[in-house]
Amino acid sequence: MSILSMNYQKLSSSLISIIIPMKDESANLEQLFSTLAPILEVLPIDYEVIVVNDGSNDNTLAKLIEISKSEHNLKIVDLSRNFGKEAALYAGFNYARGDCAVAIDADLQDPPELILEMVDWWQQGYEIVTGVHQTRDSDTYLKRKTASLFYRSINKVSDTKFTPHAGDFRLLDRVAIDAFLSLGERVRFNKGLFAWIGFKEKLVYHKRSERSAGTSQWKYLQLFKFAIDGITSFSKAPLEIWFYLGIFTAIAGFFYGLFIFTRTILLGIDTPGYASLLIFVLFFSGLQMIGIGILGKYIGRIFIESKRRPIFIVRKIYDGSNIKLKGDKDEL
Repeated sequence: MSILSMNYQKLSSSLISIIIPMKDESANLEQLFSTLAPILEVLPIDYEVIVVNDGSNDNTLAKLIEISKSEHNLKIVDLSRNFGKEAALYAGFNYARGDCAVAIDADLQDPPELILEMVDWWQQGYEIVTGVHQTRDSDTYLKRKTASLFYRSINKVSDTKFTPHAGDFRLLDRVAIDAFLSLGERVRFNKGLFAWIGFKEKLVYHKRSERSAGTSQWKYLQLFKFAIDGITSFSKAPLEIWFYLGIFTAIAGFFYGLFIFTRTILLGIDTPGYASLLIFVLFFSGLQMIGIGILGKYIGRIFIESKRRPIFIVRKIYDGSNIKLKGDKDEL
């Protein structure tokens, strides 16, 4: 038996899980499944599609249930409310049965046809295959610049190295899935967790397209908070920076006080204006408030983690039929 036939035989008995977290994506569903279907059908392995409905307010769930009547490989995990994309993605991996799994967004900005290449690299022994945005022409100028700034900053302050412009579109082998699921932290930053677990990784580059329909759920304030969560999850640098800033401020204050004392002794009492004094008070009060805010951010994370609440809650799982594998005969 040749090596090629051995690999194919191994793959033909395997299962891949396609995980799609979504919220209010009813406008995208028809194009999503019509695009995915021909790609998944030519895979050399069996597949299941796991859609995580993350508290949609439109008719996303109703459309998914209707689609599941004809898509026998579709499983719908309906969460009790909106827990956020990070939690929804964790839920998808939690319900994945596959020997590997691919996470992809419902907006089709990441090319689904790249799944075939990811599976090919997985067949060659890679445990994680990560999709990286080669260009971000679909994003605004501000979003591109802030994203680049974020990756440069976090790679300088974190021991975990992040791949710039790598999204959640990636393939994980079962061993990587199990490692990812073992990380039970409540405030999740999945891009960092994927990097932290390690494993043999292959990067595949692609162009990021425009959304097929609808509008992005991510606003600039949400992205800013997400970036702060990422930095505080994987670095204690903000605390260290404030520690050194405090030392510098204390030393500067000491020498400035020594200067004022010396000048007063030598030249007599000087009565300066109160404007400069007010500026100093307001400036250093502002620094103190920022420092307290950073400290509060870390304490808040400890508070959330200490409660040990579940990462997500499932309202219902819609799985109308068992997963239909290639080679299974239809019942008459």
